[in-house]
Amino acid sequence: MRGAVMYDAGDVRVEQRPDPQILKVTDAIIRLPASCICGSDLWPYRGLDSVEEPSPMGHEYVGIVEEVGDEVRTIKPGQFVVGSFFASDNTCEICQAGYQSSCIHREGIGSEGAQAELMRVPLADGTLVATPDVPADDLIPSFLAASDVLGTGGFGAVAAEAGPGKIVAVVGDGAVGLLGVLAAKQLEADRIIAMSRHEPRQKLAREYGATDIVEERGEEGVAKIKEISNGLGAHSVIEAVGTQESMMQAIRSTRPGGHVGYVGVAHGVELPGEELFFSHVTLHGGPAPVRRFLPQLIDLIWNRQIDPGKVFDLELPLEEAAEGYRAMDERRAIKVLLRP
Repeated sequence: MRGAVMYDAGDVRVEQRPDPQILKVTDAIIRLPASCICGSDLWPYRGLDSVEEPSPMGHEYVGIVEEVGDEVRTIKPGQFVVGSFFASDNTCEICQAGYQSSCIHREGIGSEGAQAELMRVPLADGTLVATPDVPADDLIPSFLAASDVLGTGGFGAVAAEAGPGKIVAVVGDGAVGLLGVLAAKQLEADRIIAMSRHEPRQKLAREYGATDIVEERGEEGVAKIKEISNGLGAHSVIEAVGTQESMMQAIRSTRPGGHVGYVGVAHGVELPGEELFFSHVTLHGGPAPVRRFLPQLIDLIWNRQIDPGKVFDLELPLEEAAEGYRAMDERRAIKVLLRP
């Protein structure tokens, strides 16, 4: 099969890779009708995460089941399924509490490489959720978004306790931030502030439910959020970037008693203990338990009540994955869809 492999920072190649095989009786093999590039894939692409050896890329996936292991009971060949970036058994005590991304038997998906034609999914019964039938082609981007960025933005909104009567601010205008706006709208937040300097992203944020756009960053951005919220700060802030600047902007934009849902993969973030202590701000986040939300998200997408697939603003053949990485790195694209 063909698949994308990162050799070093800035060096992504599409090459022949061995077809995946059933390695454990709980595995499934799926054929991928589309794959995509994640904002978190840009960390190693930019050299901020080290690439020790050629690494298959991609952790977001949907597809048709081709084969299952002998102990797979609920997933069958021919089904269209959605998974997430951590495989989980969905039965352990942590999974049952809704944190499947910290399952005691969890396995990362990234090493399998979803930017490819086929992939192996471990713990198939607990990880994969089937759609009611094979979907129309135009729904595939939305289901693909559900496998990570929609579930991650949704977890950010839930962790920030967005809801009726709340002012929600979203730090970050990538796919996760934009879908955090969509999630806050679904949770019926009263006012949703998208922090963005880029007109196409601002437009999509408004489509998804943003009531206000703030272009300022740092102290000016914090001041603008407070101006909008009667000097108090937002009730709920979604942090969807993962840098020191974005985390501090999120914390300082939150009112006392408010909540920050942080879902940006943290790089170099250090929290000032004394400031946090006196802020009365609650922080909750981490790797999103996407599996918790998949049944609900699949239902909303299947019934065309939401359209998260709009975050894909560039579609390329899988063979041009390197150009997709360049486009996202240069912010020429929000999120790139790859077709085999």
